[in-house]
Amino acid sequence: MKYRWWVLILFGLLIGLYFSFDLGRFLTLDTLKDQRDALQQAYREEPLLVIGIYALTYIVLTALSLPGSATIMTLTGGAMLGLWVGVPVVLISSTIGATLAFWTARYVLRDAVQRRFSDRLKTINKGLERDGAFYLFTLRMVPAVPFFLLNLLMGLTTIRSSTFFWASLAGMFAGTTVYVNAGTQLAAITHVSDILSPALIASLVALALFPWLARWGIGLIKIRRLYARWTKPAQFDRNLIVIGAGAAGLVSAYIAAITRARVTLIESHKMGGDCLNYGCVPSKALIRTATFLQQAKNAQSLGITQTHVQYDFAAVMERVRRVIRTIEPHDSVERYTQLGVEVLHGKANITSPWSVAVDGQTLTTRAIVIATGARPFVPQIPGLESVRYYTSDTIWSLTERPERLIVLGGGPLGCELAQAFVRLGCQVTQVERGDLMQREDADAVALVKAALRADGIILMMQTEALRCESEDGAQYLIVRGKDGAEIKLPFDALLCAVGRVPRTEGFGLEELGIPLSSQRTIETNDWLQTIYPNIYVCGDAAGPYQFTHTAAHQAWYAAVNALFGAIKHFKVDYSVIPWATFTDPEVARVGLSENEAKARGIAFEVTRFNLADLDRAITDEAAHGFVKVLTAPGKGRILGACIVGAHASDLLAEFVLAMKHGLGLNKILSTIHTYPTWPEANKYAAGEWKRAHVPQWLLRWVERYHERKREKG
Repeated sequence: MKYRWWVLILFGLLIGLYFSFDLGRFLTLDTLKDQRDALQQAYREEPLLVIGIYALTYIVLTALSLPGSATIMTLTGGAMLGLWVGVPVVLISSTIGATLAFWTARYVLRDAVQRRFSDRLKTINKGLERDGAFYLFTLRMVPAVPFFLLNLLMGLTTIRSSTFFWASLAGMFAGTTVYVNAGTQLAAITHVSDILSPALIASLVALALFPWLARWGIGLIKIRRLYARWTKPAQFDRNLIVIGAGAAGLVSAYIAAITRARVTLIESHKMGGDCLNYGCVPSKALIRTATFLQQAKNAQSLGITQTHVQYDFAAVMERVRRVIRTIEPHDSVERYTQLGVEVLHGKANITSPWSVAVDGQTLTTRAIVIATGARPFVPQIPGLESVRYYTSDTIWSLTERPERLIVLGGGPLGCELAQAFVRLGCQVTQVERGDLMQREDADAVALVKAALRADGIILMMQTEALRCESEDGAQYLIVRGKDGAEIKLPFDALLCAVGRVPRTEGFGLEELGIPLSSQRTIETNDWLQTIYPNIYVCGDAAGPYQFTHTAAHQAWYAAVNALFGAIKHFKVDYSVIPWATFTDPEVARVGLSENEAKARGIAFEVTRFNLADLDRAITDEAAHGFVKVLTAPGKGRILGACIVGAHASDLLAEFVLAMKHGLGLNKILSTIHTYPTWPEANKYAAGEWKRAHVPQWLLRWVERYHERKREKG
């Protein structure tokens, strides 16, 4: 840090000397005209020395980012050196000087700027990473863009130095040639603005746009070649075909139907997809029963002296299925048919960019939305197929309670189901290679761990599953613990909850050559398009999130872009993504966590409010957990929020709304919250922030004011 101050001091000193000695008087058009003959004479007598002094002066002035100096120095180069020598000398000198200014801005200011405005600069950095050379080349070609300002601004971004140098060198060639040539005709110039006529400016702008037009043309040619091997139908039966009837597919089909498009929805298994049949709905139904049993067990805290609760495990699982059946009509064939969606049951296969085959029938369509979801990942554990194991898809088929259950995986699903089953009376051991809930901060995870252990779960972290064995009808999971020793864990059922992988095989992607990412999701651009612009992807198959609400969020963009992309395309917005883990206590989060902020070098402040101080939490015997808010230093702008406790997933909504619409903690503090309710915790957290940021000078002034009021009697 101290070296940065020295750089600033050095630059400040040089700029101070420049203005103190009024060196700018030498960098005027009149001075240049008066000294032209002397400069030319000096160049004829000592050409190498003059070129060296000129180049060094140009580099220093450019590095100091003095406005207007580059223009006069370039004209000087033309007047003194001529066109053929002046152009390369000026071009190289200006590029070196620009790069020094670029490096100075980067060294002194970039880290602070990137930390302060990281979220706002994310899109810019991404664009520069992809198209930085094109952006810079274009800006260098346009005379209206200040030369010195562009050097400094680029230094604040993440563009590579080599890219900056070569793009600047190439981009400045045309403008440099124009100005150097003008310098050779110095007598005809009365003002710097005389150099650039409207026609010349238009020509330079057109030249600047040429790389983009060429790139667009090349992209168009590539797309045409991509489509060339397919026969495009003369007309289409449908506007849209949606493959997959999970959350993403249902929303896509719904949007198409309400906009009066002809849409076909194809599902090979169950309507509603994973969320309804295997994920969110059944797991929350099971958690509800398990939570009630736990509350009954702890009824003495409510003043109930005696409770006796019996339950039937088969009846509990039947209730789970009943809940699914109750919600099914929302996602049913009948409902979507009434909305105007053609629903087909069968296996879809994309046979061309405009056709999909299902059950021997070929359907043609303008656009396709792939919403095939994800499936449970089954780890490659030797012997797994020989034992009684389940996934998040198959666990709901249980009708008898397993006495000993091993849950493999420490993510949200593993933690939720481990806690639910232990509260149903199972002996649960949870095995995880790393730590629990690795995307959450340590303080949140610590509360969840404590709750799981209090419920009786045996947590085995940093433990690797090696193999499964069967002996005399007994089943074992062999694991390796932290100390490297092997441990033999007996079980009656093994639940694999180690994540989900996108469904991308078996419906034509391979034949079309649509690539996959390293996470096995289907590659898309910011508009959710594949390499075929009329084929879109949303939901788990697209990533980067595996949440029902983000699948529905993406579905809007995919459907609207597929149907109306010829008019306007919408770039998918991931700026505010909430999620929750439905353990007891719940963990809900939006925006940055502390870990993420530190990893990305983003400055932040933390404000906490402990739920132990919330009146409603005390009355509900649930006074544990916290509300934690990350804000920009000294400001109420919310960078992220994490809530741990009862109803955390519901409380988070206020912070999601605030972040989406740019509302800070001051707005939450000034909003009336009903008493006594859980959402008051958000207001109290805002109050904690406000208390910490009240100016001390103001408090001292108010204190003196009150003293004077008392003295007056």
